[in-house]
Amino acid sequence: MSSSPPISLADLRTEIDRIDTAMHELLMERGQAIERLIAVKKTQVSGSAFRPGREAEMMRRLALRHKGLLPLDTAEGIWRVIIATFTWVQANYEVHADVSGGDGAMRDTARFHFGFTAPYVPHDDAKAVIAAVAGSAGDLGIFRMDQGASAGAWWRLLVGPDTPKIIARLPFIERPDHPAGTPVYVIAKPLADAAVREVVLYVARVERWTAEMKAALAAALGEVTASAADSSGLSLLIAADGETGTGQLRAALGGVDLTEIGSHAARFAAPARQR
Repeated sequence: MSSSPPISLADLRTEIDRIDTAMHELLMERGQAIERLIAVKKTQVSGSAFRPGREAEMMRRLALRHKGLLPLDTAEGIWRVIIATFTWVQANYEVHADVSGGDGAMRDTARFHFGFTAPYVPHDDAKAVIAAVAGSAGDLGIFRMDQGASAGAWWRLLVGPDTPKIIARLPFIERPDHPAGTPVYVIAKPLADAAVREVVLYVARVERWTAEMKAALAAALGEVTASAADSSGLSLLIAADGETGTGQLRAALGGVDLTEIGSHAARFAAPARQR
């Protein structure tokens, strides 16, 4: 019984070169498709090309199908650069970051999720980020979710029909050892046809926070993701399931007013590693 001859290093390197060439050709082919998309949608003059719902679904599919030797971190990072750069090609944008809680983690987040082509612009506080996004054609802004109350109730600056809104929560794929795992919100000018409403964000003000409120809010599938106190009470940033009605949330908080300031895709945990 004959056996196949062993594969030589030269043959393996030739195969790798073939795969590399094919990947490059596919990227250029994707670029040609984006050129046609720009011609059809005229996105170069119509503002942001960011589609957070579509991106979140793409990242979910990536994580679910991924297996083999290549770490998920690398695959996710490559896809994020591809998606973010082709989005930038459609409609140039900058990423404005609130670095009041530190620059390092925010810069890592911006570079991992948006690549190096989109300019990274640090700002001293949230007010400056929101003003920069509001004054742009289609820029993005990012805020740490875990920054302390000393950063102020930046979410109140998103109240109003024409102000920027939260459109995403990063990272799209969550895992304990994520290389850019700092949880952040992404803001942009309101997206009329691309927002995903699996989780909806609200601003509320209460005189004081109680254990009963926390329990009632949890029962309504909501949680406080940030809070800041001032002389008139406590300002809350609340994330709630998109299927939960505002009436149910108001009841959980004792009848206080709620103002919607954005929405994002639900959290997605990476599945166990496949080989």
